[in-house]
Amino acid sequence: MSGQLWPLADEAATDALGRRFAAELAGGGMVVYLHGDLGAGKTTFARALLGALEVGERIKSPTYSLIEGYAAQGRPAWHLDLYRIADPGELEWLGLDALSDPAALVLVEWPERGRGALPAPDLTLHLAYAGAGRQARLEAHSTRGKDFLQRLR
Repeated sequence: MSGQLWPLADEAATDALGRRFAAELAGGGMVVYLHGDLGAGKTTFARALLGALEVGERIKSPTYSLIEGYAAQGRPAWHLDLYRIADPGELEWLGLDALSDPAALVLVEWPERGRGALPAPDLTLHLAYAGAGRQARLEAHSTRGKDFLQRLR
């Protein structure tokens, strides 16, 4: 599989990647699919990213609410956790039209469970266990995603 790789020795390294990611967003929107096993760091990354974008409220895990919305430096930001979704049709009542806003940051944990109901990703972040730590791999799927990865290097 292709993509940029980052070793993440611990939770602090995952936080640092989230903050670096936020610094490179440069005010634009982005759809990011977050993949990884339970406990691999998806929510940790999302919290670090949203926190670095100056979300002025507690950043909650959307495990039970499915979606949390925030204002992040003047743009909408959405964090979804679809772990509990059995069928993408269950997402109809969530009003996912707002996710299509090109200025929005959209972070989706377990995106495979929402296949067909979600906007296409600009980037995919794969988090995996690697020894005592983790490894992150970012893949671009759009021009916006490729431009972002160039800035992130």
